Amino acid sequence: MKDLVANEHKEYLIIGAGPSGLQLGYYLEKANRDYLILEGGTEAGTSFQQYPRHRKLISINKVHTGYDDPEVNLRWDWNSLLSDSEEMLFKNYSRSYFPDADDFVTYLQDFAIHFNLKIKYETQVIKVLKKQDLFFVFDRDGNIYSSERLIIATGFRKPYIPSIPGIEFAENYTNVSINPEDFANQRVLIVGKGNSGFETADNLVGTTSLIHIASPHSVSMAWTTKYVGHLRAVNNNLLDTYQLKSQNALLDAHILKIEYQDDGKYVVTFHYTHAAEEIEDIVYDRVILCTGFRFDDSIFDRSCRPELAYDGKFPNLASDWESTNVKDMYFAGVLMHMRDYKKKQSGFIHGFRYNIRAMHQIFEHKYHNQELPNRPVVIHPKSLTKAVLDRINTNSDLWQQTGYLCDVIVCPEQGDIAQYYQALPVDYVHKFELGQNDHYYVITMEFGLEIIQASPDPFAVTRVHKDDFDKAALSSGIHPIIRHYYRDTLVAECHVLEDLASEWKENVHFDPLMNFFGDQLTKTQDKQIRAA
Repeated sequence: MKDLVANEHKEYLIIGAGPSGLQLGYYLEKANRDYLILEGGTEAGTSFQQYPRHRKLISINKVHTGYDDPEVNLRWDWNSLLSDSEEMLFKNYSRSYFPDADDFVTYLQDFAIHFNLKIKYETQVIKVLKKQDLFFVFDRDGNIYSSERLIIATGFRKPYIPSIPGIEFAENYTNVSINPEDFANQRVLIVGKGNSGFETADNLVGTTSLIHIASPHSVSMAWTTKYVGHLRAVNNNLLDTYQLKSQNALLDAHILKIEYQDDGKYVVTFHYTHAAEEIEDIVYDRVILCTGFRFDDSIFDRSCRPELAYDGKFPNLASDWESTNVKDMYFAGVLMHMRDYKKKQSGFIHGFRYNIRAMHQIFEHKYHNQELPNRPVVIHPKSLTKAVLDRINTNSDLWQQTGYLCDVIVCPEQGDIAQYYQALPVDYVHKFELGQNDHYYVITMEFGLEIIQASPDPFAVTRVHKDDFDKAALSSGIHPIIRHYYRDTLVAECHVLEDLASEWKENVHFDPLMNFFGDQLTKTQDKQIRAA
């Protein structure tokens, strides 16, 4: 490889000026780091100019919450990027609970301008390679950029096309007409039971003669799984028409082939999943693919092509979102979802905004010798309990990223002061130096999913009576869990009873946790005395 000369060198290069690129840019700008964001479009947030196709976001924008605390309000604001500016909250751009995507585009563009983020627009990246310890990024105009660290914030750009004979006859969510009149009196098959499929069906239900939505597996409802990427109520009107015999249906089936007929119709062959291996042909006027997107790795030279995961859908990532095979290459935004795919919220703004804040803190620690942010807490049962419940009652990060992000209290072997760290990935804590401590506590907020899913009706789950606080581990709703670790070994676990208002301020919350800390600290001290 001949010597490469870059037109511009930066410590950090970010590819993509969508919400994740802007969020990381905000933190790098605030830390006065040497960075540049490369964006192929003419302005920030260009992907939201096209998606979602029907222009309604399913990320909620609850303006009135009853709380004055801006941190608490972020629990129900799923669109704002994190910043220190009250002006740059999304509620100032839309009052709608499910806002219009165009308002979000305006918000992203204003965010970039407000914080004077360093973005180079109309810079289409066509190739990335790595030589020794530097990344070299080539744009379509022949410019070359180099950096020590590269962050990919491009999101999913490549539609997933299932391997089905005749799939070329299908239209795609990316460009199919969104005018319902174009489907008047037509029989339509939608492939894919995600939100995009049901969003499409909801748009067409008033004009089509019939809609079938097909995939091999049954539909998963977000209200059951607590995963917001599963089908949301705002898109599920078709379910009502299916169950009430209004000509529409959900098919749990593998599609074996799609055949085009001379009359312009399509014969689709199904192999049903739950019908004793039955195979059936059904005729449609239109077939629409709503099968999602995946990571596009075509720009990467073999010198830095990242390993992929989930059958090529995601880059494979370590717990700090670094590529598992390319040192100093990181991924931000929806691509972070590889670590909690279909479980938590890293694929969505209200999840990955906190991931990106944590990633920046990790950058500062790893590359700039800064301590991970922490504060001192007196090692005493009452002090530790107060510190934990104060955070539980005011945080938005643990609330949004249930069981994925955690607070950590590190108790040293000597002394009476612990260090309290906030909102780090659980896996990162256990893998790196915090997890090497002899005694530390991990604090998360989690649903009792096994209890919820054991009920045939997610709206009829038995709650634990508040007098039975000793049975808090049976809480089905979101509640705090505190786990005591000795290095990577779980020592003890305490669940704090769920609360209908999600306010953990009563004695039934405080006293059991204080007793837990008292018991664990006593056991730890006894072991130290015996060891001495």
